[in-house]
Amino acid sequence: MNTKVLLVGESWTTSETHFKGFDQFGSVHFHTGATPLLNALKGSAFDVDYMTAHEAAEGFPFEKEGLAKYDIIILSDIGANTFLLPPDVWLRSRTVPNRLRMLKEWVSEGGNLIMMGGYFSFQGIDGKARWRKTAVEDVLPVTCLPWDDRVEIPEGAIADLLIADHPTLEGVEGEWPPILGVNEVEAREGATVVARLPQDQGGHPLLVVGQHGKGRTAAWTSDIGPHWLSPEFCAWPGYKRLWENVLGWLVAR
Repeated sequence: MNTKVLLVGESWTTSETHFKGFDQFGSVHFHTGATPLLNALKGSAFDVDYMTAHEAAEGFPFEKEGLAKYDIIILSDIGANTFLLPPDVWLRSRTVPNRLRMLKEWVSEGGNLIMMGGYFSFQGIDGKARWRKTAVEDVLPVTCLPWDDRVEIPEGAIADLLIADHPTLEGVEGEWPPILGVNEVEAREGATVVARLPQDQGGHPLLVVGQHGKGRTAAWTSDIGPHWLSPEFCAWPGYKRLWENVLGWLVAR
């Protein structure tokens, strides 16, 4: 039986105004950054359901029973407000279950959670992702900083592997392609930092794994696709193997 995974986030909509002399017009575009990971996991032991950021506001379950069919939840480039301010709260001032607390309970009871990096992961751009001091941060193997935590690396950084024989890195061979940025976080005491940036580029954690209650958790502080991951990284054979390993470690007992 395949492992069931729910990937939440990794989408956005842009609204543009085009000026042509006296005239102007607008256009709207929907974007997703999930394609590299979804393609990499096709035909693997992991069956992935993808929920876009705008769907998550109302579509992400409000009760733990709605998560029962999933072994792993991936939160990627989606801020805490999407879960805290669904339309019933934001528009109608009704009370609803706190889904961040629900996720904490789900992990404590044996669920497996990973947060992937991005402009709306961890604390995020201008601090707007707002995962710091939430129930979800409580279960992660890292803690968030109280400010804009982006580390932009336009020159590229090559991962420094601290535990080359860790199960998450099994079969991931050769030099890693460059990474163009991460969210700066701090590893919790007792967590395992598997990979980080080189010391001369800050030494910030890149892949951290840990445990909360009966569940396992992980943090990947760069993107799962462009822009922080270079196209070379996404096309690299180690990309597929890395994510199969990380997801496999989360459910291994």
